[in-house]
Amino acid sequence: MDKYKNRPGFHLALIATLLALVVVLLGAYTRLTHAGLGCPDWPGCYGFIGVPQSEAQLAHAEATFPHAPVEAEKGWNEMVHRYFAGTLGLLILGLAVHALRQRRCDGRPLKLPLLLLGVVIAQAAFGMWTVTLKLWPQVVTAHLLGGFTTLALLLLLSLRLSNAFPARQLPARLRGWAAVALVLVIAQIALGGWVSSNYAAVACVDLPTCHGQWWPSMDFANGFHLTQHIGPNYLGGQLDSDARTAIHMTHRLGALVVTLALLGLAWQLYRAGLNRLAGLLLATLLLQVSLGVSNVLFHLPLPVAVAHNGGGALLLLVLVSVNYRVRSPVLFVGASSARERGNTEASRAELAPAALTSHGK
Repeated sequence: MDKYKNRPGFHLALIATLLALVVVLLGAYTRLTHAGLGCPDWPGCYGFIGVPQSEAQLAHAEATFPHAPVEAEKGWNEMVHRYFAGTLGLLILGLAVHALRQRRCDGRPLKLPLLLLGVVIAQAAFGMWTVTLKLWPQVVTAHLLGGFTTLALLLLLSLRLSNAFPARQLPARLRGWAAVALVLVIAQIALGGWVSSNYAAVACVDLPTCHGQWWPSMDFANGFHLTQHIGPNYLGGQLDSDARTAIHMTHRLGALVVTLALLGLAWQLYRAGLNRLAGLLLATLLLQVSLGVSNVLFHLPLPVAVAHNGGGALLLLVLVSVNYRVRSPVLFVGASSARERGNTEASRAELAPAALTSHGK
């Protein structure tokens, strides 16, 4: 068998990865259109599998949820997201079952599909709590991170099933650069989720300053008060202006740190001869920075805001690919060079007697 041939389950994993990206975008659209509570119950909508439409269904919804009048557009935004997320869950279940059946085959990942199944079950719980806890920012942010985690793990599974990268000599320092960049991008995504769940995206409407100041009045204690109580409806946010400004500015500073780190990683990739990965990383970074700036300057237009969420997802996927590439079974230069030299010298020592014997003949 060709060692570079895709393994069974690859195409299903790839389809699931693309669907997960759609689910992330739909989640952002639902959140940005303030449709997170478009259906006040879970997993249905006012007790139905779709948004109530008939007079009898509307009467039932009004009697059952008197404090949550039906808004059909918001309800459908939420339900379409749930339908796609449910389909993704079934695909991941299929991947887990397939992995269990193939567990005796060499090189077939088992732990990763099972981990994905656990993550998607947790995601369903967070989806329910998002509604029942009325958009509590901690749960909304965790739900967003769960979606990005699902997407990243599905891409990793696709890569492991694809045998995409051939062996190649790479500098050992790339591992450190790639790992740090991935951690920073994940932290920035978490900050972005916190910005969104606390409605702080338009806390500053000018660049590069905020409210005309380089360091405006900010309330970090309340902005990052992670143990705030559960209870009120968080639709629209509960924080004051200074707290939201603190969140927004932290996200801006995080973007600066991430940009510098990714520029450094792109340079290291270029030096190692991985020009395509370096170019892809730079292009995705430029797109994401441009979308972030546009969000501020144009006051969070819906298409740009959704695209900014998608840009974050793409940046995460690129970093997962980079980390997989530099950690794939290849020969690394640096940390193992001394060992390699020792093995080479030992091989030469073993060959020397044979060479002398040959000359003697």
